Amino acid sequence: MKAKIINIPKIEDPRGNLSVIEKEVVPFKIKRVYYLYDVPAGAERGGHAHKKLQQFLVALAGSFDVVLNDGKNKQTITLNKPFEGLLITNGIWRELKNFSSGAVCLVVASDVFEEEDYIRDFEEFLAISTN
Repeated sequence: MKAKIINIPKIEDPRGNLSVIEKEVVPFKIKRVYYLYDVPAGAERGGHAHKKLQQFLVALAGSFDVVLNDGKNKQTITLNKPFEGLLITNGIWRELKNFSSGAVCLVVASDVFEEEDYIRDFEEFLAISTN
């Protein structure tokens, strides 16, 4: 599967820790950054794949599960450390669920929003991914 956990450099300090996401951390030029928060209990986010876009997800606070599917294999990864991120390349269906209270999901993306890049129908995704 074209997804992996990447450690984010962590600078420890008695006054509080600091982590930095730079070009050495993510293998793409960062063109968009956004975050999900105040996700209601039981709500799910994601539910799509991208044709070209790559993403790097970080649980800045709390925790959540990322369910990944490449059309052949399914994997669930729990994000709960602000010094670890999940790199998701293109062509992977993703669903975000089980958000803890106060969870914040940072998303660093390789491109700006383009609706044409999204595959929002799972059956369409399966047809494309198995070819």
